Amino acid sequence: MPFQAKFTDDDLLSFFRQYGETINSDHVKDAADKFDVKRQSLTKRMNKLPQLVKVGRGKWNLTVEEAREVFEKQAKAPAVEPVIKDRNIVPDKDPNYVPFGNFSDVKKILSSKMFYPTFITGLSGNGKTLSVEQACAQLGRELIRVNITIETDEDDLIGGFRLVDGSTVWHNGPVVEALERGAVLLLDEVDLASNKILCLQSILEGKGVFLKKIGKFVRPAVGFNIIATANTKGKGSEDGRFIGTNVLNEAFLERFALTFEQEYPTPKTEQRILEKVAANLGVLDEAFCANLANWSDIIRKTFKDGGIDEVISTRRLVHVIRAFAIWQDRMKAIKVCVNRFDDETKQSFIELYDKIDAEVTTEENDDE
Repeated sequence: MPFQAKFTDDDLLSFFRQYGETINSDHVKDAADKFDVKRQSLTKRMNKLPQLVKVGRGKWNLTVEEAREVFEKQAKAPAVEPVIKDRNIVPDKDPNYVPFGNFSDVKKILSSKMFYPTFITGLSGNGKTLSVEQACAQLGRELIRVNITIETDEDDLIGGFRLVDGSTVWHNGPVVEALERGAVLLLDEVDLASNKILCLQSILEGKGVFLKKIGKFVRPAVGFNIIATANTKGKGSEDGRFIGTNVLNEAFLERFALTFEQEYPTPKTEQRILEKVAANLGVLDEAFCANLANWSDIIRKTFKDGGIDEVISTRRLVHVIRAFAIWQDRMKAIKVCVNRFDDETKQSFIELYDKIDAEVTTEENDDE
């Protein structure tokens, strides 16, 4: 069968209209799969269509007439309500949470409802994200959390067209949702982002965003704010501990009004955290919690002095308490939770705890 007889130009244009004004190479691949033709043959045909204008390598724009038809169709299509439109997105209060570090400052910023972009940096597992969530929970503030990766782009953050029941409709991204609701936008692990995160520049200035694909300007509602968390300060990880983190654009970082450096809690505070978790699990052992807090404090001090390359986070101590709730065995709980480290580090951690806690032994039980 001749190539032209497989499908008409109208069939092809109708297929492309679902993607909006701009057609890229991924859309061409989808069309080639749908109509069962080679991509090279399809692109040759596309280049001959007056309704498509090639604007770059692997990129075409619909002509003004075709684009108008797209937007008219979108205007007539039923609106798609955002998934979180009527949902309560105020975080739940954590009964085990113990405020420490920068919590009171973060809470004060959010309670003011001023637009004041804030960057929180610190080692993994020290409560950066949790402090923001619990500040919002205590204040009754709505929170939209976005986990950033190297693949996060404008479509993920701002929004884009989605195919719904054969029609293309605009769907707000989390950033636009937060803008319109006056919610707190939490960019979690922001130092994993690529330069595609720069689509947030105007938003970080408090000016809102122009949605060019639908010709709409969204202004920030009262209370909107942005908080970013990261393991680094956006300059990459020199020691290699946080592989995948990137050097962020200086102009992007400069738009954050202030930076908090989050440290691990003091041994006394960490003991309170562990006791609350243990009590909630029905395995409260105050002596064990105190030993764990002292154990982690010694390890962190040694880490700061360059004596070791690993550290025990508050999150990992909570894992130990949960393991203790399962096995009711202190040393077993510690062992299963430090197995993630290399053999030398793991053994040194276990031996250190053995010196702190007289009630445990590192010797293997014969029954095991």
